[in-house]
Amino acid sequence: MERKTLFAEILLPLPVPGTFTYRVPFELNDSIKKGQRVVVQFGKKKIYTGIVVKIHENPPRSFQAKYILSILDVEPIVNEMQLKFWNWISQYYISYLGEVMNVALPSSLKLASETSIILNEEFSGNLDQLNEKEILVAEALTHQEKLTISEVADIAGQQKVIPLIKNLIEKGVIQSEEELTDPYTPKKETIVELGEAYCVDEEKNKEAFEKLEKRAFRQLKLFMSFLHLRQKQKIITRPELLKVSRATHSQLNALVEKGILKTEEKVVSRLEEFSRTSSPDQIELTVSQANVLEEIRQTFAEQKPVLLHGVTSSGKTELYIKLIEEKLKEGKQVLYLLPEIALTTQIINRLRKYFGKAVGVYHSRYSKSEKVEIWKRVLNFKKSPDEQYKIILGPRSALFLPYRELGLIIVDEEHDHSFKQFDPAPRYNARDSAVYLSGLHGASVILGSATPSIESYFNAQSEKYKLLELKERFGGMQMPEIIIADIRKETRYKTMKSHFTSLLIEHIKYSLEKQKQVILFQNRRGFSLRLECDTCGHIPQCKNCDVTLIYHKYSNHLRCHYCGWTTRVPEQCPACGNKSIFMKGFGTEKVEDELSLLFPDVVIKRMDLDTTRKKHSYQQLITDFEQRKIDILVGTQMVTKGLDFDNVELVGILNADNMLSYPDFRSQERSFQLMAQVSGRAGRKEKRGKVIIQTYNPAHHIITDVINHDYLSMYNSEIQERTRYKYPPFYRLIMIKLKQRDNQLLNKGASVFAGILKESFGKRVLGPEYPIVSRIKNQYIKTVLIKLERTVSLPDMKEELSKKIDEFEKITEFKRIRVIVDVDPV
Repeated sequence: MERKTLFAEILLPLPVPGTFTYRVPFELNDSIKKGQRVVVQFGKKKIYTGIVVKIHENPPRSFQAKYILSILDVEPIVNEMQLKFWNWISQYYISYLGEVMNVALPSSLKLASETSIILNEEFSGNLDQLNEKEILVAEALTHQEKLTISEVADIAGQQKVIPLIKNLIEKGVIQSEEELTDPYTPKKETIVELGEAYCVDEEKNKEAFEKLEKRAFRQLKLFMSFLHLRQKQKIITRPELLKVSRATHSQLNALVEKGILKTEEKVVSRLEEFSRTSSPDQIELTVSQANVLEEIRQTFAEQKPVLLHGVTSSGKTELYIKLIEEKLKEGKQVLYLLPEIALTTQIINRLRKYFGKAVGVYHSRYSKSEKVEIWKRVLNFKKSPDEQYKIILGPRSALFLPYRELGLIIVDEEHDHSFKQFDPAPRYNARDSAVYLSGLHGASVILGSATPSIESYFNAQSEKYKLLELKERFGGMQMPEIIIADIRKETRYKTMKSHFTSLLIEHIKYSLEKQKQVILFQNRRGFSLRLECDTCGHIPQCKNCDVTLIYHKYSNHLRCHYCGWTTRVPEQCPACGNKSIFMKGFGTEKVEDELSLLFPDVVIKRMDLDTTRKKHSYQQLITDFEQRKIDILVGTQMVTKGLDFDNVELVGILNADNMLSYPDFRSQERSFQLMAQVSGRAGRKEKRGKVIIQTYNPAHHIITDVINHDYLSMYNSEIQERTRYKYPPFYRLIMIKLKQRDNQLLNKGASVFAGILKESFGKRVLGPEYPIVSRIKNQYIKTVLIKLERTVSLPDMKEELSKKIDEFEKITEFKRIRVIVDVDPV
């Protein structure tokens, strides 16, 4: 039988166009499959893990294909649906397919380096089977712990050494270092079980008790602890048993020697296991919820996305749970997307109550190995019932898991701009990508929010989505009472206490006296927004970015929130030498600090990026607040998003104006969403809550809309503005950023680039202009904006844009300018 010569198209996690053709060694012909990971040489020295995207028999015409070095997986780890999804992301968001792969795959499933080789521990030392150059390499490794590929090339006296290395690996002489330091290793634990004879023989069990009682009381205590644990859980680890029983290793070993217990090293999960404690059938819906649920089912049958506009605390989650149960009964998987990791803490507890170990969580705070384990559990859906996840909860990265039978996607808080990926590429929007992914799988999709995005609501008005509404809070609760505190008036009458109006202070005191909790929202972290010299007005700036430094009192330093650069607080003005330097503005840290002076006897905590960097810090803060260990919670946007606390009576918004005045066409929409969302945290159970909004401009129409809980008024005014000025949802935006360290070169290149674009896009091109922050990490930035009518062919326009970018990048003078494309910027 004639052997086939196979070639494979390999996708590498690199920002380069297309795939790369490699030759499949004959011995791998029967084992290579689409979606597997393979190890290949790229360039002279680099070794990468790539994904097989196509297998064929067509040799490349212009070059000789290198061989695939090895296959890493028995079965594919990426499926056909994923590859289609990656292709769509790449095309729609104008990014390289390798960039999509880089974002999609957990880092532990990728290997990339200038590979080093080391001696195989099992190599006998017999050199008879080796040729002269192979012997040179083997002998060099007896004197040196490891060699890089370039060092092997020097020793062998030849440039192409990959075939030589491959032969040495096959002969069992060497190993590549990646094989020994594969980032993913299964977790192993010593498991304690009942001895085989004692499992079946009750008489022996009694005999064991009697012997231990008479001769070894401590061993008996250990054995009793084991039996007690065994009633509650299937798997008992050695460390856990020793901790509970307060026994020693020698006492456990004695029981093992007697055959009463046995120990065995097993692979165990890094992930927590949970049991369901309730059934979705026990959830009783209100009449309005039941009507909406029936309409959702009808819309799903029509294969149309649903936009669920439900006011805060209207019971959207209960509907989601009912829908999830229905999809699980159909044997389908469910993806539940949330904008922030912070939100997963509460939702995961609610879902696990009803679905137990079928629920998995996937986000960036998990370790590399935990992510791989979750990936494999999703991949094993229906293959391995004990090791599968039917429901995945997570932020935008959860989109890329290897779903096989996706039946439902829920995008909760769909309006939130955290669903947008900013860096690195691809700069995708998870909400819009979820709608496409649902179409690929033939799955249903529901977008939920109390304050939908203008684009989604417009799609619903245009009948692209089905709009369903829940206008009442669950259980007949009233919407919170919203009161305006006029900062300008209180400043004039000198009733302000630091950054707090007398009205807010009064209500905080009243709530605390009733043992109720308070949430205060300030959309800036740090202590002070800037330091300013009283004489010359000098403000300390970041050395790498065109922004002022923020003062952080806890660490007593100035920090840049763009690049992270820090410096000490100056004792005098570096410009004029004056020692009168004042703090201007305030962030969450200052709010926390000054509240502790006003309310010294209450527990005040802060939830922002600085206090939630650790893996479980979100969870700890939220749990402490739920258990009423915290009286006042001060936070940034994290406290506005979907959190549900029973005992919160008062919410304070400390400065509404800094949101409203932000120079962006979405600032009014975002301000309404943030204020309405944080207001919804008040009075969610027994009594109507209160919201105090501090502002210099009480008459602003957005604040009026928030007071009246009038989303439609905000939507209509925004639609008028966006029609007039040609913004989404009537026009599509493509933002192109140009970055370079040399500002003069950037200015020249940006003008040339804009000229090239105008040849094809004409008046649709705006710019180039400097953005608000025109330098970050020593890179100067200029932006060009393209506005495209909804009537034009978007794929054709993107193809033309890609050609124009290629044309610009081929100009030698501008090759050092980095071009970044952001489709549908937020």
